[in-house]
Amino acid sequence: MGERKVTVAADVGLHARPAATFVQRAKQAPMDITVAKTNGEGPVNGKSILAIMALDVRQGEDVVIRAEGDGSDEILDELAAIASTP
Repeated sequence: MGERKVTVAADVGLHARPAATFVQRAKQAPMDITVAKTNGEGPVNGKSILAIMALDVRQGEDVVIRAEGDGSDEILDELAAIASTP
């Protein structure tokens, strides 16, 4: 299982537009994707906008994004880039 630890940089955290962009990309992947806060909250389904929003990730918080399967490194890199974009 691959994973990326990312510090969320957007002013609004992983909410609204960043969350929608994240979920849209995650839904294109054929594998399960999870997101968890490093403080132990989660994991939640990375393909669910409601689950991502409920996780309440704020600017400066760290999350761990996990995926397993063919192409997981590529999708993890893309999702990490989305989460870390200010």
